[in-house]
Amino acid sequence: MSASAAEASEYHSKDFNWDTLRLEIENDPSLNYHLLPFVSPQPEQQLTKDPIKAWKSFHIQHSSGKFFKERRYLLKEFPELVSCGDGCKVLEVGCGNGSTALPILRGNEKIILYACDCSNETLQRAKEFVAASKASVENRFRPFYCDFATTGFPKWLACANCRENLGQKDQICVSDVGEERTLETGSWSMEERSCCVGGVDFVTLIFTLSAVPLQIMPTALRECFSVLKPGGMLLFRDYV
Repeated sequence: MSASAAEASEYHSKDFNWDTLRLEIENDPSLNYHLLPFVSPQPEQQLTKDPIKAWKSFHIQHSSGKFFKERRYLLKEFPELVSCGDGCKVLEVGCGNGSTALPILRGNEKIILYACDCSNETLQRAKEFVAASKASVENRFRPFYCDFATTGFPKWLACANCRENLGQKDQICVSDVGEERTLETGSWSMEERSCCVGGVDFVTLIFTLSAVPLQIMPTALRECFSVLKPGGMLLFRDYV
C-alpha cells in the first residue's frame, strides 16, 4: 500500500462499519423500522420523547466501543484544531464514548478539551476510552455532565458577565479558575472565583445536532455560540 493510500485509510471518513450495521438491522426485527421510508414526526411526538433515555439506551447497547471508530479524519476536515496555539480550549458537545475527543487531544498537545454528554454512563465510558489510550492526554480531558439543549452550559464555562463580553471584540475576559477532581465521579469541576473558564475557542458538534428536537435546536445553537470567544468557530458534522 502506498504512503498516500495508507494515510487515506488511517484518516478515513467512515464513522461506522456500514456493512456490519446493515446486517445488524436486517437481522433484528426490532430495528427494521430503519429500513422504512422516513416520516417526519409531529411536534407533539417529538416533545413527548425522552431523548436522554434513548441516548443512554443507545450507548449501553453499543458499549463495546466497536460501533464507533476513532474519528481521526476530523483533523483533516478541521485543520484549525491542529494549528491553534497554547491555551486553546475546545468544547465537545455530546462527546459519546470519546471517539471525537481522543483524536483531537492526540492531534494537538496544546489543546484543553471540555467534553459534555447527557449520560453519566456514557461519560464514564469516554473517560475509560481516553484513559486506555497510549497517549498521555488525560490531564487535558475535562468531561462533565450537561444536557445543553434544555439546561444550557454551566456558569463555570462562561458566566453571565463573560457571555455578554464574549460578543464584544474589544473586551477581554480574564479567566481565574481553580480546578479539582471530585472523588465521587472522577469528573472535573470548577471552583468559581472572580470569573470562569472564560469561554472556548472551538465548539464541536459531531453527530449531535440530529439528536436535538427541532423545536429547541435554535436555542441549543444559540447556547453554543454564547460560550464562543470572539473569532471562535463552531465545527459540526452530521447526517444529510
